[in-house]
Amino acid sequence: MTIEAAPPAPSRPERREKAPITEGQRPVGAVFLIGLFVTLPTLALIAAVPLAWGWGLGWLDIAIAAVFYVISGLGVTVGFHRYFTHGSFKANTPLRIALAIAGSLSLQGSVLDWVGNHRRHHAFSDKEGDPHSPWLYGTGPKALAKGFWHSHFGWLFDRDLTNMQRFAPDLVADKGIRRVDKAFPLIVLVSLLGPALIGGLVTMSWWGAFTAFFWAGLVRVALLHHVTWSINSICHIWGERPFAARDRSANVWWLAVLSFGESWHNLHHADPTCARHGVKKGQIDLSAITIKGFEKLGWATNVRWPTTRRLEKLSTKKKQETAAAA
Repeated sequence: MTIEAAPPAPSRPERREKAPITEGQRPVGAVFLIGLFVTLPTLALIAAVPLAWGWGLGWLDIAIAAVFYVISGLGVTVGFHRYFTHGSFKANTPLRIALAIAGSLSLQGSVLDWVGNHRRHHAFSDKEGDPHSPWLYGTGPKALAKGFWHSHFGWLFDRDLTNMQRFAPDLVADKGIRRVDKAFPLIVLVSLLGPALIGGLVTMSWWGAFTAFFWAGLVRVALLHHVTWSINSICHIWGERPFAARDRSANVWWLAVLSFGESWHNLHHADPTCARHGVKKGQIDLSAITIKGFEKLGWATNVRWPTTRRLEKLSTKKKQETAAAA
């Protein structure tokens, strides 16, 4: 009589290790270019006040700067942030490509870089691994001052590159978005020289081209840079926190208009995929209004609008956490 051996017990599936947070480093030349595109617009912004006092600024410059600020700003907030990073809505192909190009006009990095870094920020918000938290060095005055500098724009000079295969594999696999990403240097030229071309053609003068380049090119880029960076720095240090979030994200009302609603930052971190950040009465959210317009035109679908039940749950949870900490 033969006894058959029992079949081997099924082996447990191997636990796959997560891909590393960073992969590779920026070349020194790329770091130099980042410094150039951070420093030159900022210097132009500093010089803007004396230049605007009596000469060098005309209504044409203001108009061109406003148009480029709105297009590039909404490209970041509606496109890079709410659509590409968090999937707050679905967009048809023309809108998808237009948003990628518009966001690139802000000179805040290519669409892949921006989205990968921001998804990493949410994965490790205000903890080790967050590329731009102001709380990485401690809570004392000196540590927070260092953290503010780092979160505002110091992090841009970090040579370690965010691993796009971990944080943005969907965009890496998208041929259309990869084309826009590779075209980033050309888009930078359009963003800076486009205003100069318009100003020069309208005024038919080199002076008109120069002032448009200065105000609608450099100053506009710098202003949008610092408004966006303020969401990383100011909105993670000071402000109101009416909703439960896992980090120190806060609402800063006086940044709401210039940031197109991004400074209602506490609700965003409490409910990241929500298409509207300013959810309370009087909270202006121009990005949400823009998304609503796209939805009415049929260009955006499946928009993740906030629900009363969800907001009440987040608000109640915040009250419970506050009571428990008291």
